Amino acid sequence: DTEGLLRIKEENQKHYRRAQRHQEKKEKIQRHNRKLGDLVEKKTYELRTQYEHLANLRRAHILELTSVIFPMEEVKTSMRDPADVSSESDNAMTSSTVSKLAEARRTTYLSGRWVCDDHNGDTSISITGPWIILPNNGDYSAYYSWVEEKKTTQGPDMEHNNPAHTISAALCYATQLVNTLSLILDVNLPKKLCNRQVKTQQGNHEFCGENLSRHRFTRAVKKLNANILHLCFSQHVNLDLLHPLHTLRNLMYLVSPDTENLGR
Repeated sequence: DTEGLLRIKEENQKHYRRAQRHQEKKEKIQRHNRKLGDLVEKKTYELRTQYEHLANLRRAHILELTSVIFPMEEVKTSMRDPADVSSESDNAMTSSTVSKLAEARRTTYLSGRWVCDDHNGDTSISITGPWIILPNNGDYSAYYSWVEEKKTTQGPDMEHNNPAHTISAALCYATQLVNTLSLILDVNLPKKLCNRQVKTQQGNHEFCGENLSRHRFTRAVKKLNANILHLCFSQHVNLDLLHPLHTLRNLMYLVSPDTENLGR
């Protein structure tokens, strides 16, 4: 029994010494983990700082791009309010009639359905200059109406001062701006739109060059609007400001200096 007790004591001492070594290893690993944790925290802070610096650079490039090369601004027409004109001509007109006229003025018949237009159709958005504008309400029917009319009628008057040329140019510039923004922001666009003066297997690039049919034109506009909305979502633009048909207005919200997350 005495010999067995001595053997047990020796084994207990061995286990105790081994437990001490394991405890030392545990403390060493904990110190190493704390050191790695401090290093990861430091690297994370440096990475966050670099992201902020990169976002500021992107933001500066975008603001310079949209102020020097692609300036956009709202252009108001000098059209008088028809409700005001009617009320001036007829003093007996009731307030309900005036409100109905105002309500009718805020709606637009677009692609077979009535669309509410909060800006009353009295404003347009210009890009690269006041002479290249798009309707604020997204109604580009003047383009394919002109194309269809040109198929049946030929004349020099149709080639000058027609809205199809300005709509085509504005959409082409918008496409070029969107493609450039995607490169600056490093965001992949869901739809592919070409803005270069080249020919592909599918034909000319969108909007510029040959006259597009109504189907191809509306399809290209939908792709452009989808790309713009995708960029707006990536930069956390306030969703209450966006409208799926307002091409240049959505772009204005995207590149506005008030967009806090621009460049993220």
